[in-house]
Amino acid sequence: MQGIAEQAGASNALVVFHFGNKENLLRAVLQYLSDQYDALWTSMVRAPGLSPVQRVTGAVECGRRFARQHPKWVSVFVIFGSDRKSMQIYKEIGLPGDLAYNAEASDLLAEIVRIGDYSDVDPKTLSESLNYLVQGAWYWGHLNPPDRESEVPARTIATLLHHAFPRHFELG
Repeated sequence: MQGIAEQAGASNALVVFHFGNKENLLRAVLQYLSDQYDALWTSMVRAPGLSPVQRVTGAVECGRRFARQHPKWVSVFVIFGSDRKSMQIYKEIGLPGDLAYNAEASDLLAEIVRIGDYSDVDPKTLSESLNYLVQGAWYWGHLNPPDRESEVPARTIATLLHHAFPRHFELG
């Protein structure tokens, strides 16, 4: 806690008073980051008047934008998934939101399947695939910072969406 207080430019007593212990501090950090991601998701995916295609595009762009605007925050998410103790906190705080985003994306993809008569597309599998691509880009950008700006994940997602829904997603 002393090291955290020093990095924050605060006294150890203040940090301990406010959070009590390191686990509560970690919970507060993860909750804050999750809230920030949720606010971005809400503005990009749940904004009134968006079509299902625009919402899916917003969902994909949300992960990209968050990673580019807040690379250190993304590193915190990655670190929370890297050890047993913080993973438990992630399962309590971050995972429910991640599962909800994935379910929402799957519902949006199912709507595109329905309106576009794409009976051969499995929206759940496609949604999980998109999630893996976004999360993989986050992990790779954390491990290899020069690749944070890579367009490869975005082009891969665009290609995948185009192949699944050629009348709704263009390559460009």
